[in-house]
Amino acid sequence: MASHNWIDLTQDHDTGIETLRAHFEGHAYDPHWHDSYLVGVTEHGVQQFNCRRIRHQSTPGTVFLLEPGDIHDGDAPSEGGFTYRMLYLDPLWLERELSAVFDNAPANAQLSFANTLACDPRLARATSLAFEALHSGELRIVRQSALDGLLEGLTAHLQWRTRYRQDPRLPLVAQRARDYLHEHFYQDIGLDELARACNIDRFRLSRAFKAAYGLAPHAYLVQLRLAKARRLLASGEQPASVAIALGFADQSHLGRWFVRAYGLTPARYRAKCSNLPDA
Repeated sequence: MASHNWIDLTQDHDTGIETLRAHFEGHAYDPHWHDSYLVGVTEHGVQQFNCRRIRHQSTPGTVFLLEPGDIHDGDAPSEGGFTYRMLYLDPLWLERELSAVFDNAPANAQLSFANTLACDPRLARATSLAFEALHSGELRIVRQSALDGLLEGLTAHLQWRTRYRQDPRLPLVAQRARDYLHEHFYQDIGLDELARACNIDRFRLSRAFKAAYGLAPHAYLVQLRLAKARRLLASGEQPASVAIALGFADQSHLGRWFVRAYGLTPARYRAKCSNLPDA
């Protein structure tokens, strides 16, 4: 591989999903196929490949969708090459998750992509969010929420998705979910666990919660933890111990969320509020 080409590959330990971000200039790879569903987005440049006897050119923001067994190659037709991000979805995982997210998904539900390229900004954003959540090892509920958003985008036009109707239980479901999050905010809660506690599928749970409180369940949980973090930091607790106590992966993980919410690091906030030096 030429020195200007690079690949960054990780695998999510819960789902087994591989996430890949790569850059190629010139020839990228010979014809091959995967036993996974491939969902990806071109970030930069022109990604050219042959698939289903058609030559495709994917440009920034375009989503490319390949089914297991789709033979494809890849090269960069223009100077500067191309950069893309990709998720590899196992068919068995996909079938299982569709039935968990949507309780009216048909048995043995499998996706079939009518088009290899999709100019769909919402799906492109959902793909990128799912990639970022898995690739960076986010909280379990954040990863699940991002993947559910991807599944929602991938199935948006399927016939069985149109069967959903307004459920009179939803306001009560949202309140029950909120109470559950307050009681278990320090735990590594998953959307599947939250849905089981509320006796509803994950899709309607997320919709009901956002309608009631203006945030998705995963975002609400993060805000709960950050509010608790502020109190602990102001009382003099060290950022590292606060991160562990509240279920963040480590201090830097807490720091990323804290800066996004409040515009300063946990250590800086602690110093301003407690007047205590760092240990």
